[in-house]
Amino acid sequence: MAPQITGYVVGLVQAKLPGGKPAPSLYNEFIVNWISNLSTSNNFSFAWLITFCSVTILVLAIVRSIFMFFMRQTIIVMSRHIEFDQKNQVYAHYQKLDTEFYKTHSTGDLMSRITEDVSRVRMYTGPSLMYLINLVSLIGFCLYNMFSKDVRLSLYVLAPLPILAITIYFVNSIINKKSEEIQGQLSDLTTNAQESYSGIRVIKSFVQEKAMLGFFKTNSELYRKNAVSLAKVEAFYAPTMALMIGISTLLTIYLGGLEALQDPRKVGTVIEFVIYINMLTFPVSAIGWTASMIQRAAASQKRLNEFLSIVPVISTKNTSIVPPLEGNIEFNNVGFVYPHSGIHALSNFDLKIKAGQKVLILGKTGSGKTSMAQLIARMYETNTGSISIDGVNVNNMNTQQLRKEIGYVQQDVFLFSDSIENNIRFGVDASFTKEDLLLATQTAHVLNEINNLPNKFETLVGERGTTLSGGQKQRVAIARALLKVDANTEQIILSNLKSYIQNKTALFITHRIFYSFQFDLIIYLEDGKIAEMGTHDSLLAKNGLYAELYKVQQTQEQH
Repeated sequence: MAPQITGYVVGLVQAKLPGGKPAPSLYNEFIVNWISNLSTSNNFSFAWLITFCSVTILVLAIVRSIFMFFMRQTIIVMSRHIEFDQKNQVYAHYQKLDTEFYKTHSTGDLMSRITEDVSRVRMYTGPSLMYLINLVSLIGFCLYNMFSKDVRLSLYVLAPLPILAITIYFVNSIINKKSEEIQGQLSDLTTNAQESYSGIRVIKSFVQEKAMLGFFKTNSELYRKNAVSLAKVEAFYAPTMALMIGISTLLTIYLGGLEALQDPRKVGTVIEFVIYINMLTFPVSAIGWTASMIQRAAASQKRLNEFLSIVPVISTKNTSIVPPLEGNIEFNNVGFVYPHSGIHALSNFDLKIKAGQKVLILGKTGSGKTSMAQLIARMYETNTGSISIDGVNVNNMNTQQLRKEIGYVQQDVFLFSDSIENNIRFGVDASFTKEDLLLATQTAHVLNEINNLPNKFETLVGERGTTLSGGQKQRVAIARALLKVDANTEQIILSNLKSYIQNKTALFITHRIFYSFQFDLIIYLEDGKIAEMGTHDSLLAKNGLYAELYKVQQTQEQH
């Protein structure tokens, strides 16, 4: 309404000039008619009328600011609630996903999606939506008033806008593509930083701060180049908007001036159009910014949907189990293959463990020891056969209640999400040869396992080495650092455990034989099957794999 009142005032001033003619027919808007009628009924002087119009423009500005305040309060606050709900939704979904998901996705990527991507979606549901409403409303009202006043002049001054629309279309397609690339690179950068923070002790121990910084700089430089490239594309909007608005303003003054020369009463109309064009500067400029935010939000929401659409393989059953469990565990013809690598962990596996038994599970790396524990806790689903506890199939139990009944202590060795060779080479200079690599892995008893992997030393181990078995990770770490196991510490821990697990079913999974602990059952696994099973004395009497391990371990400890 402010441009209408301004045009009306200019018309009044024009009529007061020598030879000026009033043009009441040009000003038939609601606000102008109301001011005109009010002035006539109260016999306002010219000065009072101008003052009243000025105060009215000020009041309209205040009213507009008040409504803008309420709009920001409503939409921006709403977007924060949406952000809160979406982060909770993503986090809750992360917790439902299976162990296999976390073996193939990095923590940095998960963090990037729940922070950066959710934040960009909030920018759409908040500022972007608010400015979209604002620009649509303002552009709509301005165009309506302009066309109702002078159709021909409106067409002239708005002629550059179709060019602007075409420019926005092409630039937005570029922005969308670059936004997806940048979000992916930001995820990689976050992963790199997260791994460095998690493995800072390893980095410092091997004096690799400079090397890790160089690696981070490389990723950071790639992200910077693409981010700057995107910023340059987005920066194309501002001068384009200014150019189009400038052309429209020039056309308004030039063409409107020609009409005003023929009819001086149209001077007010020209002034009103100039104000409309300037009012359109922000909303038209905001089209590019809003479109950019929408494109970024679309790319981010697509990344979020990739995870949110994943259905967990292991579903939580509604069937409840009555705690506490007695601990009778039975494997019935169980077969299990790791989905991400195709490695056969268990094959036709049968085993019965009675409640309260203390069981030692031995075997070489990759024999299926860790897989047994993970299947009992239902971290994975068996491919064939079944596992039952106290006669109830674990697949029919409530997963959360089942895991509450199980105490699971895992071995944790930190490896970087890189190849096995690079993990072993970490902290060693360029003089480290292939022969040194083979010797280190052979000493750590992991060379055969590496050679059996699809890509051998080039096999990617995933973040923290999650694609390897627990024993393989430990041996790769031993090959890297040549650390020794402290046998004294091991014995202290075992002696303290005796009283605590007296009435509980306990499975000890290890590469070593514990002398100070009396086991009810000892199982030796080989290639996913039970090679030997019995007590310590009976297995020694068989003079098989267990007896051989016993003799080797005694010889090593004597030396």
